[in-house]
Amino acid sequence: MQIHFVESIKNVDENAWNKLVNSDYPFLNHSFLLALEECSCVGENTGWYPFHLLVKEDQEVIALMPMYIKTDSHGEFIFDWSWADAYYRNGLDYYPKLVSAIPFTPATGPRLCILDESKRVEISALIKEGIEEISSKLKLSSAHILFPEEKELNPYTDSGFNLRTSYSFHWFNNNYNDFEDFLNDLTSRQRKNMKKERSKILDQNIFLERIPGKDISEEIWEIFFKFYQLTYLKRGMKAYLNLDFFLQIAKKIPDTLVLVMARDYLGKKPLAGALNFQDSNNLYGRYWGCLEEYDSLHFESCYYQGIEHCIENKLKRFDPGVQGEHKIKRGFLPVETYSAHWIKDDRFKKAIEDFLVRERMHILDYTERCKSLLPFKNSVTNGMYSDKSKIKRQVS
Repeated sequence: MQIHFVESIKNVDENAWNKLVNSDYPFLNHSFLLALEECSCVGENTGWYPFHLLVKEDQEVIALMPMYIKTDSHGEFIFDWSWADAYYRNGLDYYPKLVSAIPFTPATGPRLCILDESKRVEISALIKEGIEEISSKLKLSSAHILFPEEKELNPYTDSGFNLRTSYSFHWFNNNYNDFEDFLNDLTSRQRKNMKKERSKILDQNIFLERIPGKDISEEIWEIFFKFYQLTYLKRGMKAYLNLDFFLQIAKKIPDTLVLVMARDYLGKKPLAGALNFQDSNNLYGRYWGCLEEYDSLHFESCYYQGIEHCIENKLKRFDPGVQGEHKIKRGFLPVETYSAHWIKDDRFKKAIEDFLVRERMHILDYTERCKSLLPFKNSVTNGMYSDKSKIKRQVS
């Protein structure tokens, strides 16, 4: 087996890539990553330089990882600015570094995709060796695997990566028949608050529609893109993605897209938009924007419409994006997310390793405290945190 790096996903056959991914997780689809490259969202002057990793055996690709050389830490959502600062204060360069991630997308999913699962441990060790070798050649400080699936973690840590724990808030479908059925799982106080928030939308003469990707016109994409840009402009930032990217994925992978559009009921004027991606089990809330602020419109567009979509389409989980404690009282549970880190310099490796141990204790304590804020009835909450519950394993 040999490690190879390619500087564009164009150099990998689309069918071969998607077959090896063997998942409908939308962000690892060849078309999604290709659109990022072709629309100049990654590449020169973006901080993200494609450097995808392939493992070959007898000229056949048997494993792959999406990978990028990074010259900053923007768009990663696993924050290591303090690590970079420590390097600079000691006269060392933290950048460039190597990152296995989906650019601008903090959504857990496959990172190391393998043809034969029985070889995962062996291939993970080989990748570590390949990373060490390329890091010496290109003078890379470190390698980071962001938001991998839980099944990938042990082979990484066994091969010398340090594990980092983060958190997010996800909604889980308890086989609900409709939104009212979901509300019945909440305490009376929280049920009343949620109904009040939703009623404010009607009081403001706002109506919302969920538009599947195949039905989103170019005109609607242009409107949504303006909303998306405004979200960044309000923070004094430039948007990571451009209109060409959205138009391209709409053509290539429309079944993965669901757009929530809010309009003025009287004038039909577009007011806000929230773009979601989906696969066979999950909904991923990704991008949001509005012309001006309306009471509770963000909650309705980004959370409640997504919950309804999951219930109607029998999706199991809704990941609306990272962080945000306000999600807890709206039915989103705290879950652990992960990253794995290899640091070339032994001195910094030890310091970061010690930091991650202390940070993990803080994260575990934080998620425990979040549980006290959950809006569900005690009987429902106890069921969610039973020994057989996935959530129990993630936050305990």
